[in-house]
Amino acid sequence: MILLFLGCTPPGGYEADPEITSLVDDWRDEVIYQVLTDRFANGDLNNDFNVSRDPDDLARHLGGDWQGLIDHAGYFEALGVTTLWISPVVTNVEEDAGVAGYHGYWAQDFTQPNPHFGDLAKLRELVDVMHQRDIKVVVDIVANHVGQLFYYDINRNGQPDEQVWNATDGSGEQEIVSEWDPPFDSRGIQSFTSLGEAGEAPITWVDMPELNRMPPVPSEFADESWYNRRGRVTDWAVTEQVETGDFPGGLKDLLTENPNVQQALIEVYADWITRTNIDGYRIDTVKHVEHETWQVFCPAIRQHAASLGKENFFLFGEVFDGDDQLVGSYTAPGELDSLAYFSQKYQVFDEVIRDGGATSKIASLWASRSSNWGTVEHEGGIGLAPTDVPVNFIDNHDVPRLLSGTDEDGFFLSLLLLFTEPGVPVLYYGTEQGLDGANDPANREPIWPTGYDTESPSFVAVAELIALRQSRPALQRGDVTVLASGDAAGLFAFERAVDDDRVLVVLNTADSAMEGDVPTAFSPGTVVSVLWPYVGTFTVASDGTLPVALDARAGLVVGS
Repeated sequence: MILLFLGCTPPGGYEADPEITSLVDDWRDEVIYQVLTDRFANGDLNNDFNVSRDPDDLARHLGGDWQGLIDHAGYFEALGVTTLWISPVVTNVEEDAGVAGYHGYWAQDFTQPNPHFGDLAKLRELVDVMHQRDIKVVVDIVANHVGQLFYYDINRNGQPDEQVWNATDGSGEQEIVSEWDPPFDSRGIQSFTSLGEAGEAPITWVDMPELNRMPPVPSEFADESWYNRRGRVTDWAVTEQVETGDFPGGLKDLLTENPNVQQALIEVYADWITRTNIDGYRIDTVKHVEHETWQVFCPAIRQHAASLGKENFFLFGEVFDGDDQLVGSYTAPGELDSLAYFSQKYQVFDEVIRDGGATSKIASLWASRSSNWGTVEHEGGIGLAPTDVPVNFIDNHDVPRLLSGTDEDGFFLSLLLLFTEPGVPVLYYGTEQGLDGANDPANREPIWPTGYDTESPSFVAVAELIALRQSRPALQRGDVTVLASGDAAGLFAFERAVDDDRVLVVLNTADSAMEGDVPTAFSPGTVVSVLWPYVGTFTVASDGTLPVALDARAGLVVGS
């Protein structure tokens, strides 16, 4: 079933900058839905250039656009999500090495919208239509790199070649090196001829308008001194490479330490707020940019949003790493409001729920957040300390979908934890339809073959859990107390409470059924109701415990 919505066009249409509004009181109240715009819905055939009609052709543009998102505003409402996180909106490289830039992470023009998705008026309309439904809009951005817009002319012949490099240790081994994407050299990529090295290699901007592979816009970004020019990261354990190397695939690394680069990035991304009235940014590849740049960028973006009257503009990012200390370090004073909780993805959803690890790992990770993440709200930020607003997820566009590696029980157990734990839950598009693609690009499949089914078991379960979260203040803003965990798979229980609202969540991660008495803060004799997944009641025993029986890999939520 496709749910359509026709918004009310404001006076003057969408050709002018919109009125700036603030819709978020507390980001803990939000439920975010992440979409790859190209893969959600094709609402406008007029922007279908270089589009494949085969839904399995995952390396091509498939036609999803902002009109498609507008047309499905009712679907988002039926699901219950309150914030839409969309792909990067800027003009991209059209194609590289036979793969399309459908995802949006290969910026070419920071100032103009991606014509595959629509024009600026359509983006403004999308934001306005969602706001009419009280759905906020977060835009994905990239500050670390641009698309593959130049090559290193290592042999200085004026064309991109593959070089054959001979080993210098006498082994006779050879390495084939592409001038588009040579391996990292801390000195900068060097020219090389038959006579040996010949100084730093010049870079050459390409002019391929048919692929939109042209010098970047604004024109300042075409200054070669704005790039590190050290080549591709080859060792992810070396901070110098992570922060100054090109992203594999030839994505050229910006010299973000340069104040001029910082200011240019601030200006282009501040302007998108002015032009569209969006509510936040999800920032890509955060750990590939040094902390000092975020300490300049984040306050400036907050100040600009505030100057427009936009309150609580959310800045959260991606640190693609399981090290919680590293993840949390980017929420230090002056930096991001939050990060996608990758450490939890790996240590909890994968190691505990999927693989049957000790449930004590959950308690340990949650406890460490107060040491690893910022504990003080940022000046001019969202009014919450980062440790209180981790951005929780079970899968996304960079990791295999949950159902590609776990069974149905683990899937529903993960959903239960996602929507009841502290922080801000993010649902990746299609999870509610049971999509099960593995690694990229299989995890970026189109959703339309599902028919946007609002009656499937997975959709119903997600909608119920979101509705439960939104109906109980304790599940949005409540403090958390872990009541039970162990050194193996099995019982994990926690309570969340705020004011007079209290909710108990109990999980059984083991492969066998369990019965046990769970300690609670409910008064003895209190009759508590099962809030999910079924209707029922329990009576709190005289010692304050709750007798609970759970099937293998199952859970429940109870409250008074």
